[in-house]
Amino acid sequence: MIRILYIGDVVGQPGRRALHQKLETVVGREMVDFTIVNIENAAGGFGVTESILDELSDLPINCYTSGNHIWDKKDFVDNYEHYPHVVRPANYPPGNPGKGKVIRQTAGGVNVAVLQLMGNVFMPPIDNPFYCADRELAEIGDAAKVIIVDIHGEATSEKQAMGRYLDGRVSGVFGTHTHVPTADERILPLGTAYQTDVGMTGAYDSVIGFRPDEALHRFLMNTPKKLEVAKRDIRLVGVLAEIDETTGRAVRVARIREDLGE
Repeated sequence: MIRILYIGDVVGQPGRRALHQKLETVVGREMVDFTIVNIENAAGGFGVTESILDELSDLPINCYTSGNHIWDKKDFVDNYEHYPHVVRPANYPPGNPGKGKVIRQTAGGVNVAVLQLMGNVFMPPIDNPFYCADRELAEIGDAAKVIIVDIHGEATSEKQAMGRYLDGRVSGVFGTHTHVPTADERILPLGTAYQTDVGMTGAYDSVIGFRPDEALHRFLMNTPKKLEVAKRDIRLVGVLAEIDETTGRAVRVARIREDLGE
């Protein structure tokens, strides 16, 4: 059995602080073999930078996922090819920098494939994620039994549909993007671990990680206002899946939450 830890969207400096203060503790306590972290909001809530990836490089992180905000910081996008372990949604058009999947090894020599897809509902219009999943899984083939899929999207129905579509074909389907952890972690009938959204790592005294007063201004005034990252009630949040590496099927899935007390 191997244990895979998936940490939800890291929002700004508070989210990065949660990683620095809590990640190694969780990895050690839970005997984690492979850690995945979503970093599309790590730079002030929008995108990621090279300096942030350097800052996180000493932590026990095997792979990063992202999402629609991965393109927000030009300095990173221009140098994306330097970071082969940073995955972006595979269903973006060909020719964009980066890649939609990676295969990396645990310390024990088990290949783990990480694939990211982005939903179509309420999101920028890109290729159908379901058909894209078929193509990407065909390319992975026998290279990895353990396959984790991040479905980055707004609609819970689309995420649940992806879980059912891939049930028995991958080890885990975990949602990101909404920053709200859902209480529906389970193993689907054919052996795939699933959670609609693994949640956010950042400040929970907020509106999805940002200062409530600024978020309220947008809703009440219907005019733009720059959002600043909130700073209180910081938590590291994610999901832990235990997987049989010989079959690729999940045997256990559980939510993870660590409070910083700030």
